[in-house]
Amino acid sequence: MLRVFATATPATVRKAGLWLLALFGGAALLLMLVTGRGLQSIWTLAFVAPLAWRRVQGWLAARRFGRQETPEDASAVSTATLAMRLDHATGRMSGRVLRGGHAGRELAELTLAELLDLLAECRATDAESVPLLEAWLDLAQPDWREAAPAAAAGGPMSRAEALAVLGLTEGAGPEAIRAAHRRLMLSAHPDHGGSDWLAARINQARDLLLA
Repeated sequence: MLRVFATATPATVRKAGLWLLALFGGAALLLMLVTGRGLQSIWTLAFVAPLAWRRVQGWLAARRFGRQETPEDASAVSTATLAMRLDHATGRMSGRVLRGGHAGRELAELTLAELLDLLAECRATDAESVPLLEAWLDLAQPDWREAAPAAAAGGPMSRAEALAVLGLTEGAGPEAIRAAHRRLMLSAHPDHGGSDWLAARINQARDLLLA
């Protein structure tokens, strides 16, 4: 066992440690239930569940990155909008925007408002990029869902931001602006599973560009 441990990759050691942790945690919960400490087991589960969910999200992100193997224990995947890379040894995820108003920029360079605008654009035009960007946000800014309204209230929208929200470039005419707005609202409207914040941003972008 020591020989196997010494020659194993960091990813393998981490995976084995997670399995052992889950095994001991399950045994502890079972022991509490058998000994009549059901209430304590419920509190323990409530404490451990968020940590376990983080691990599950990391595992799902790793599975999404399993399409293209790269050297040095890392994986990469590209979509129409994003080029993402996951380092298995450190768990560090990085990404670059390939198209749209933020093309050529690293995800780490974008503000939260810009990232949320990019997410809205992906939800409307590139569904394959949505889980990758959400996984990156969960790792880089775990409270991004709660902070979304505050980011939207950070100040007036600029013309460049409005173009990025609608996925347009400078010079787009009124018809192109209205068409982009209609396309985005099909998925961003609250009645279609979207959110009030996304719908408000899309409407704000349309109004600014048509003004």
